[in-house]
Amino acid sequence: MKTTAEKIASEAHDLSDTEKLRLVDAILNDLDKPDPEIDRIWAEEARKRWASYKKGRMSSVSYQHVMEKHRHS
Repeated sequence: MKTTAEKIASEAHDLSDTEKLRLVDAILNDLDKPDPEIDRIWAEEARKRWASYKKGRMSSVSYQHVMEKHRHS
């Protein structure tokens, strides 16, 4: 017997590309829920990095350098 996910995947196969994109968007929006704990951890990390940068313990890289590096990857 097929699981619900398998049934939905089978039915999705017959959808138009536009309908598939809408389905994917709905699923991703449902999964993309804020997590306060992760937000707190990242905020603390950002504060630590900013403090380290201001004290001269960390250097920065220009936007142009980053973009150039990824254009050639």
